[in-house]
This record gives sequence, C-alpha cells and structure tokens, in this order.
Amino acid sequence: MTLHELQTIYSTPFFDLISRARAAYLAHWKENEVQLCTLLSIKTGGCSEDCGYCAQSARYNTGVQRETLMTPDAVEEVAIRAKENGSTRFCMGAAWKGVREGDPRFESVLESIRRVSKLGMEVCVTLGQLGAGEARQLKAAGVTAYNHNIDTSPEHYPNIVTTHTFQDRLDTIGHIQDAGMSVCCGGIIGLGETEDDRLKMLEVLTNFSPAPESVPINCLMPMPGTPLEEQAPVDIFQLVRLIATTRIALPRAKVRLSAGRTRLTREAQALCFFAGANSIFYGDKLLTAANPEKDSDLALLEELDLKPQRPFAENCDRMACLT
Repeated sequence: MTLHELQTIYSTPFFDLISRARAAYLAHWKENEVQLCTLLSIKTGGCSEDCGYCAQSARYNTGVQRETLMTPDAVEEVAIRAKENGSTRFCMGAAWKGVREGDPRFESVLESIRRVSKLGMEVCVTLGQLGAGEARQLKAAGVTAYNHNIDTSPEHYPNIVTTHTFQDRLDTIGHIQDAGMSVCCGGIIGLGETEDDRLKMLEVLTNFSPAPESVPINCLMPMPGTPLEEQAPVDIFQLVRLIATTRIALPRAKVRLSAGRTRLTREAQALCFFAGANSIFYGDKLLTAANPEKDSDLALLEELDLKPQRPFAENCDRMACLT
C-alpha cells in the first residue's frame, strides 16, 4: 500500500476505523483466539549495537549485566514450562549484532531450536543480522518465523540506531524469506517519531513479498540509562488507530500487542483486541522489560471470551491446525 492510502485509513473517524478493522479481522480469523507467545532472552546484555531504546547495549549504563549464552538444556527446560502454561510459540532472543556460520554459539542456538521444535511449538528467533547461509541453517533446524523488526520509518531510523542501517534490516529480511522462513516484523512506537513515521514503517511492511506472518507493535518502555529514557508514554488512541490500520492493511497477519502492555489498562487492551490485535507475549518478562503476569493475562482473556490459539493457526483458509 502507499503512504497516502494508509493515511486515508488512519484518519478515518475513530469508531468507523475500529469497526472496519473488526470486519477485516472477522473476514480472516473466524475464532475469538489470541496467540500466546513466550519470549526468552537466551543471551542477555553486552550488545555492541547502539539502539537508543535498548537496555542491553554495552554503550549505555543501564544496570543490565552481561550474561553468557544459555545452554540447550536450559532453553529446553524453559520451553517445556512455557508449553505447559499455554504458550504455542516460543521466541528466543540474543543480544548481539548477528550470527555467523561455524561460530560455536550459533551451533548451540541451532541445537536449542531443534529441541524446542520437537516439543510441537512454533519456534521464533531474533538473532540480529543474518546471511543467506545462516538463514538456511535456521530453517533446517526448525525455525518457524524469524523476528527482525524495522522499528520505525526509514527516515527516522538513523535517529535511533547508527551501528547498522535500515537497508541492513531489509537485507536480513530478504535472506529470511529466501530461506523459506516466515517473517515476524513490526516496530516500536514512542521513539520520538511522528504518526506519519509510523505509517511509513507500515508502508514498508505492506510491500514485503510475501507479507509478514506477524507484526509486533511495541510501545516503548523507556529504560533508565538509554538515550530515550525520558520519552513520554504513547497515546492509547494513537496505538489503537495504528493497530486498526495494520489489521486493515495486513488482514492475514497476526498483529501482536507486544512491549508496553504494563502501561495499558485492561480496558485499553480490550480495545486493542477489538481493533485487530490477536497475539500477545505471555509471561512476566520481555527480554529485560516487565510484562503482565500470565495469570492476569488468562483472566483478561476469559473476561473477554477469548481463548488461546492453537499452534500454527494462520487464518480461515487453514482451519486444520496442529494440536
């Protein structure tokens, strides 16, 4: 879609917008389901990148301690618990610039992926930049989707990160798609960007071929010690407008209400679900940021008559989901 088309959708009167988004959701997602994803930091802190929002950058004094890569045994143990608690997607994130074939750490990650895949869960990883060879190995190991957010608009990106470029992100996404993995790609709002920056980010996403399988929409959690620690909270109605516009523009994608949910009331989250969000990160921690506790999430879903989505559910064209 073009920026003008997205601006037209986004500026629709609020109740008309969310009603249209709800109709787009119901046309492609027949069940009142929400995907529950668990996110585990398998290597925390000490990252060489300078992402202005990230507490894991070694360039900032945030109090996050550098930790070694988790072993496959330790990762598998967490994944088993996550599955028992209802998660159907297990996401593993590592704080580093990227991975390289032949690196012992990459080999360890591949073994962790193989073990999680055998549990029958969807496997998502976010490991930074990839080449074509690394992407093929991840696919062979059992990765369902690779998360590589573009964060914001191409124009605003250099204000947030300088250690890699927006094009570097797109190059990695190209390798992911060429290897046959699904792309999990979204962004962060509250980085000092304009509403048009958010729509320019969405414009890039809508022109991926194939389209992203899921689109995480994160609200910045300002981390003490980072350059963005003083950023104000995102306006809830701007968040809902963006979710609704994303649902209309990418009707078959899972729209993931991601970081920042601890700042949202239960009523605000319900409005986000109505506007088209159908995936959340589940558990009390997202890498280094707080997240609502699992019991409160389950209670909210029950109150809203929503149920956890089964693994590998896509849309109404694929009703036979694995169990």
